[in-house]
Amino acid sequence: MTGGQPVTGSVAADNSQKPNVSLLRRLISVRVGAMLVRNTIVSCSVFTIGLIVLWVLVNFAGIDKVVAAGVGFIIANTLHYIFGRSWIFRGTDRGLRAGYILFLVNSGIGLLLTTGLYALLLNWTEVNYLVARIIVSLFAGLIVFMLNALFNFRQV
Repeated sequence: MTGGQPVTGSVAADNSQKPNVSLLRRLISVRVGAMLVRNTIVSCSVFTIGLIVLWVLVNFAGIDKVVAAGVGFIIANTLHYIFGRSWIFRGTDRGLRAGYILFLVNSGIGLLLTTGLYALLLNWTEVNYLVARIIVSLFAGLIVFMLNALFNFRQV
């Protein structure tokens, strides 16, 4: 027991028991920074796979660019969950099935943001479709990271 609270193995649980620790302070911690670095490594790796899928689907299968971006996004995010659970947010007490479902919900939010912003950039600018995909991924990726850290893996 520490300060009247049970000692737990999870920093997330400790933070949730301290009402005076602001969300902003928890988000800018070294611990969350380390998770963000791990997430960035995984994100870049699976994003590369997603870009390759996008390129193959557009150039060899003749699939619409926006549809192909969605397919690449889903493939990349499934791989991301595997690494997210085992490395980025290690120590989560969320069940495997529930965690995957919540990850897909968060990915769905990311997919809506990504494809919506992607379509807007393609329609309103002359930006190359691959560059547009990279630009929108920066915004959507950070939002999805925060959703997973806060609500799915409960590590913040």
